[in-house]
Amino acid sequence: MKNAVKRVLVVALGVILQFGFEIMIRVFFYNYLGIITTVYSIVSISIVLGILKNSTRLSKDIPWIILILVFPIFGSILLIILEKNCSKNKLLKNIFRRENEYKDYLIGNDKINQEIDEQDLDNIKYLTNRTNYFVSSNNEITYYDFGEKFYPELLKELKKAEKFIFMEYFIIHEGVMWNSILEILKQKAAQGVDVRIMYDDMGSIAVLATNYAKQLSKYGIKCIPFNKLSPFKGIFMNNRDHRKMTIIDGKVAFSGGVNLSDEYINLDNRLGIWKDNGIKIVGDAIWNLTVMFLTLWNANINEDKDINQFKYEFPKNNIKNGYVIPYGVAPFHEDLIGEDVYINMINSAKKYLYIMTPYLIIDTDMVNTLCRAAKRGIDVRIIVPGIPDKKIVYTQTISFFKVLHDNGVKIYRFNGGFVHSKVFLSDDIRAVVGTINMDYRSLYLHFENGIYMEKVDAIKDIYQDFIDTFEVCQKLDDKNVKVGFIKSIWQAILRLFAPLF
Repeated sequence: MKNAVKRVLVVALGVILQFGFEIMIRVFFYNYLGIITTVYSIVSISIVLGILKNSTRLSKDIPWIILILVFPIFGSILLIILEKNCSKNKLLKNIFRRENEYKDYLIGNDKINQEIDEQDLDNIKYLTNRTNYFVSSNNEITYYDFGEKFYPELLKELKKAEKFIFMEYFIIHEGVMWNSILEILKQKAAQGVDVRIMYDDMGSIAVLATNYAKQLSKYGIKCIPFNKLSPFKGIFMNNRDHRKMTIIDGKVAFSGGVNLSDEYINLDNRLGIWKDNGIKIVGDAIWNLTVMFLTLWNANINEDKDINQFKYEFPKNNIKNGYVIPYGVAPFHEDLIGEDVYINMINSAKKYLYIMTPYLIIDTDMVNTLCRAAKRGIDVRIIVPGIPDKKIVYTQTISFFKVLHDNGVKIYRFNGGFVHSKVFLSDDIRAVVGTINMDYRSLYLHFENGIYMEKVDAIKDIYQDFIDTFEVCQKLDDKNVKVGFIKSIWQAILRLFAPLF
C-alpha cells in the first residue's frame, strides 16, 4: 500500500507541475506578460482552427476547444501532450503494428459472410467491414447476471487448463476473489501451463505493489503491467487497458464487466449491491479474443512467432446459435468503434432498446440518437447506478437526465447499489456485452472489448436480467430530473473537463 501511495504522489506531482507552468510564466515574466499572452492566444486559436478543420466528431472535440480558449496555456499544452502521447508513444505504435500484422490470422468463414449479406445484418457488416474481427455462428454463450455467479464458473474452468491461461483485466485487487484465482494459477504454472497475466497499471495503482509482476514471476507466472505509469512520459497516461477477458486453452473464454476484485462478487458492500455481469464463450468466437490479447502482449514482449499455436479447432458441425463477433476498441482506430456499434444498435431498434451503464457522459451524437429513437416510438430505457462510485462523474451523468427524459427516454436508477454492467439489448434479437462504458474515456481513449451477438439463445437471459433489474429500480419522473440553476452551472463546467475524468 505504501508503494501505491508513493506512485500516486509521483504522478500527482507531474500533474501539479503542468498546472503550475502557467503560474510560473505569470510570475517570472510579468513584464512580458502581454506579449506572452498574445503569442499563446494566437497559438491556441490556431490549434482550435486546426481541430475544427479536421474534426469528424465535433461534439467530441468541443470540450477541447472550450478548454483551450478558456485556458490557452494549460489547454494547449495538455492537448499537445496527449496528442504526442498517442502518436509517438512507443507502446501504442507497437500495438498498432501488431494489430495490422495479426489481420492475417483473423480469417472469416465465407459461407457465414454470405449469410450476413443475404440477411442484410447491417450491424454485423459494420463490424466486419471496419474492424479485423470475424463473425462466427457455432458458439455456446452463457450470460451471468451477477459477478458472484460468474466467479465459480471461472474457477471451475481455470482448474481444467492444460496448455495456457491468458488473463487481461483493468483491476486486480488482492482479496478472496483474486487470491483463490492466484492459487489455481500457481498450481497450473507449476504443471507447465503457460500462464500470462496483464493488468492495467493505472487501474491497479492503489491496490498492487510496484513490483507485483516480479512477485508473480516467482511462481512461474508471466505478468505485464500495461502502460506503466510515469509522471513525465505523457503526464496523464490516458490510454488505459480497460479490457476484461480470460482465455483458457482456446476452448473457453470469459468477458464482461467483472474485474478481479471482491466488490465485483459482492464481498465488499461499500457501494451496496454491485450489479455486474459476465459472459462465457465456447466456440470459434474465442479466437477474436485470443488475438486481441496477444496483440497487446506481443506489443509489450515480442514472445510469439506464430500465434496459431494458441488456436483451438472446434469440431465442424451444422449446429448454429446465431452470430457472435467479439471486437476490440483502441484509441488509434480511425472509427470510434465503441460508440458506432451503440449508435447502430439504437438506430436499428424497432420496438425497444435497453441499456445498463455505470456512467452516462455522452456527446451530442449519442444524445440525439437516443432522443430520436424515443421520438419514433421506441421504448428506450437506461439503467444507471443508485449509489455512485465517483461523485463528480455521477454529477455529469445526471446532467443528461433532463434532456433525455424530456425527449421520451426513460431513466431508471438502481435501488441500493452500483451498476457496473455495460449492456445494450434490442428487440429480443441483438445485444452487446463488454467493457465499454458510455463515457468519454471508454469511447475515445481506452482499449476496450465488446461482444456483439445477434439471434443468440443467451439473449433471452439478458432480457430477463433487464426485466428483473427494472423491478428493483426507481423510474425517474419530471421532479427527479429537475436541476437547480447553480447545480446546472456546475454540471456545465464539469462537462468542459470530460476528457480528464
